[in-house]
Amino acid sequence: MLTVLRDLPHELLDCETSELDGILRGPTLIHLVGRRTEPLFVSVLLHGNEDTGLKAMQAVLRKYRNQVLPRALSVFIGNVAAARVGVRRLDAQPDYNRVWPGADEQGLPEHALMREVVAAMRVRGVFASIDIHNNTGLNPHYACVNRLDQRFLHLARLFSRIVVYFRRPRGVQSMAFAEFCPAVTVECAKPGNVQSHAHAADFLEACLRLTDFPQHPVPRHDRDLFETVARIRVPLERSFRFGRGNSDICFRPDLDHMNFRELAAGTVWGELNSDLPRPLEILDNDSRDVFDEYFSVDVGQLTLLRPVMPAMLTLDGRAIREDCLCYLMQKLDY
Repeated sequence: MLTVLRDLPHELLDCETSELDGILRGPTLIHLVGRRTEPLFVSVLLHGNEDTGLKAMQAVLRKYRNQVLPRALSVFIGNVAAARVGVRRLDAQPDYNRVWPGADEQGLPEHALMREVVAAMRVRGVFASIDIHNNTGLNPHYACVNRLDQRFLHLARLFSRIVVYFRRPRGVQSMAFAEFCPAVTVECAKPGNVQSHAHAADFLEACLRLTDFPQHPVPRHDRDLFETVARIRVPLERSFRFGRGNSDICFRPDLDHMNFRELAAGTVWGELNSDLPRPLEILDNDSRDVFDEYFSVDVGQLTLLRPVMPAMLTLDGRAIREDCLCYLMQKLDY
């Protein structure tokens, strides 16, 4: 399933994500030479409807069209088939950012594909790894790491002062590459935004020009560090909507405006039309159901029990079904 190239197809520099399947045969790993031989690894389009990674990469490569890159660069272009129709993944596919080494389950062709990518890059002595994403809610630009290592934090801080440390879900790209190099996931808000494309392109160029990682810690006053402590999903048997209606769960219509805000205990998230004592699945990092630690159901209202900060809340029903409603975070003193 993996195509490996050592030259850049010229059509790749200006195409749209929907046109990739006419240029590439599927998931493709492209190795490009640079003045420094330890490559920067960049993965884009693990989700087919997230265009910022490709747009940022195109901008950087057009800039160096007739020049040698400051550092060798390896680009992995992921779900080309889903990109053709502008969806996160096709119905018959797994999530391309849940099938990397370390995933709880193995055995699919996509698991073997990602093992091949990791094995190919491990022997190349990767300098750093970047996975570029968009999301569907109202979120700021932020970076995610899987290790509290100063190299990882310096890499993340190059993109944003907001850094999120997470241990779940497993099987993500950044967690696989964190085994042998500094790795970061960057979240670039909603797709289709030219400012996001420019920000991600500037970040990539800064990483290509980086010679080493500073030895000193990132100062506390120079970053906002959070830890993901739980993930919220809507069970498949529950119907939901945003605003009033007849669904089991009627979330408030401005729910995604709560991202990266400290919410007070007593904040109402929605109303229930059914007798559902535990309407949501909330799992912590040890896969324990912790619904009762965070929410109560009181007179048909879904109400917070404790202060919390959510991330990635979205109003996109398909994204909620395919992934989750949101993550819950707490401030991390490190």
